[in-house]
Amino acid sequence: MYDVVEKNTDFIVVYKYPGINFHREEDEAGLFEQVKADHAPEGLFPVHRLDKVTSGLLVMARTEAVNLALCQQFAERTTEKYYLAISEKKPSKKQGMIKGDMVKARRGAWRLQSSLENPAVTQFFSYFLAEGRRLFVLRPRTGKTHQLRVAMKSLGSPIAGDALYNDAALASHADRCYLHAYQLAFSLHGKTHRFQALPRQGDWFQDEAFCALLPTINEPHNLLWP
Repeated sequence: MYDVVEKNTDFIVVYKYPGINFHREEDEAGLFEQVKADHAPEGLFPVHRLDKVTSGLLVMARTEAVNLALCQQFAERTTEKYYLAISEKKPSKKQGMIKGDMVKARRGAWRLQSSLENPAVTQFFSYFLAEGRRLFVLRPRTGKTHQLRVAMKSLGSPIAGDALYNDAALASHADRCYLHAYQLAFSLHGKTHRFQALPRQGDWFQDEAFCALLPTINEPHNLLWP
């Protein structure tokens, strides 16, 4: 379900496995409930969440004061978040920014509009991985529901294995939804905390093509973001 990356008196950072719900799902405990039971029965506070299909880094606060500080940073968009994604389709452009309002669509999905009243904003780079496969490094500058999955679809490059936003045949072709929360950085008590974790599940996140690109994406915070 998860691995502990960092645990201290202020917060817990975990690596979430794909296919795990953040909140309780019927009779099955969610990730947050399980981490609280295992490591902080005296109290734990959710700061942000990841979709069920997404793997990667999450931070949870251990005190109300830390929770307030971290939630404020997320609300003010001063936290840094970087994701990895793989698509089987070429994007309409190789790098840049995706920006637009998000509105509800069918089956619990969302879609991107050209209006900019309260837009979702995502920056990205893409890299050739193999024939019919591209790697994306994504930086969300806002925190909308399904934002990265919708942004990738709007580029013409839905995430491999994403059954909600991808063609059914392509979605079933992949062994997981290829979206991963790769790096997370925030400030607390005057200190910057930066965590990074490579994806541990998914054949395409382990193969030679992906490993060969690692030196390029090893420090996503130092890329020249568009």
